[in-house]
Amino acid sequence: MSNAPAEKPVIIEHKGGVTSLKMNRPDRLNAVNADLIEGLLDGLDEAVTRGASLVVLTGVGRAFSAGFDLSGLDQQSDAELLYRFVRVEELLQTIYRLPIASAALVQGRCFGAAADIVASCRHRVATPDSSFRMPGLQFGIVLGTRRLARLIGDDAALDLLETSRIFTADEAAACGFVTDVMPIDHWPDHLEKLAKDAADLKADAKAALLAATRDDTCLDHDLATLVRSAAKPGLVARIQAFVATQVKK
Repeated sequence: MSNAPAEKPVIIEHKGGVTSLKMNRPDRLNAVNADLIEGLLDGLDEAVTRGASLVVLTGVGRAFSAGFDLSGLDQQSDAELLYRFVRVEELLQTIYRLPIASAALVQGRCFGAAADIVASCRHRVATPDSSFRMPGLQFGIVLGTRRLARLIGDDAALDLLETSRIFTADEAAACGFVTDVMPIDHWPDHLEKLAKDAADLKADAKAALLAATRDDTCLDHDLATLVRSAAKPGLVARIQAFVATQVKK
């Protein structure tokens, strides 16, 4: 994966019926900041507007994404961080509710909000050396929990979220968090197959199928739960305390 100008947080490319969204902050391991969130939302909107049949999310560099950007916390207010978490949840719901197929291709680290992005996609592919972690509850943030439980089951979700441990690509495949594990050089052929499969149904039939096989009934509840968890006073302080514990490890 080649580096592109750093000032462009998301590289949007259209080829045939496939829209590719490349997170492009390799110097920060594609950490999810406000600009990257908005870039992904813009790209998803373009994919739907152009009538794409498949949208593919990747990360430039050696990691898919290290997760929510926790830099510069001392310069942000609780309200600013809360708004960014809300936009993350809105991004997750946009991916989840897409009327077209979605795929995340993961290499290296995939932590926090980035793992939630992957969990929102229909196809979830990881390299054998990928690693995953979802530590949000360590600082009191409830993000994507219900969708994760529906994806991998209550017990597996409780294990991953309660311990916030790092888990491997093989573990992710075993519990259903990822759908395929393969090296990067196998990705082009796999994407070609996904694109072909995604184009087999007409757009209205594809949208109807995706809508019928997902659970939209609790999306407002998910957003409300996230807001309640993030709105508790001391959000910045809680995250700073969590960061401090990670530095000591």
